[in-house]
Amino acid sequence: MSLEGTKDGLERRHVHAVYSQIASHFSDTRYKPWPKVADFLRKLPPGSIVADVGCGNGKYLSVACSGYTIGCDMCPELACIAGGRGHEVAVADCLNLPFRTNSFDAVISIAVVHHLSSGSRRLQALRELIRVTRKGGTILVYVWAMEQERKKFTEQDVLVPWHLQPRYVSGSAGAEAAKKKKMNRKQRTRRRKEQQDKEGGRGGEGGE
Repeated sequence: MSLEGTKDGLERRHVHAVYSQIASHFSDTRYKPWPKVADFLRKLPPGSIVADVGCGNGKYLSVACSGYTIGCDMCPELACIAGGRGHEVAVADCLNLPFRTNSFDAVISIAVVHHLSSGSRRLQALRELIRVTRKGGTILVYVWAMEQERKKFTEQDVLVPWHLQPRYVSGSAGAEAAKKKKMNRKQRTRRRKEQQDKEGGRGGEGGE
């Protein structure tokens, strides 16, 4: 099996399969457009033809209301949700878009490219965005960065597991999960403080 075939299998197991399982919940909790993306779309000239590559539940497809929009997503379940809201959506791979070259005045791809498991595949996704965009058109891409305020990663290519947050779990199970999460957070804070105190003590001894 080729390396790219392995990468494709990795994405099928850890990205595509997960989104298919969580599509309904994901859609219910991702309904508000990001302000900067919405601002980008609203500033497009009237009549612009716009593509949303990796459109998810289609939350951006209705923002650019002065032109024509089409979305695509690799997840059939999310594409179905977006289509059910009256949007024109295709199930498609961002590495091989089913659109003609120079088709769109603007293309957006929000929180998509980082799901690809190699640098070469990410570059191919960007090339596809460029290919389908007309000369003089605009492209907006958002991806997650390694540098995070609440998380520390030592490498860029990591698979971050998806967890259902306690606040979305109903009943006593949700309350218990939230309580456990709070206790774990307190324990981590206490251990971090103890470690800092120890390091401070060693520093003082070394100074003498």
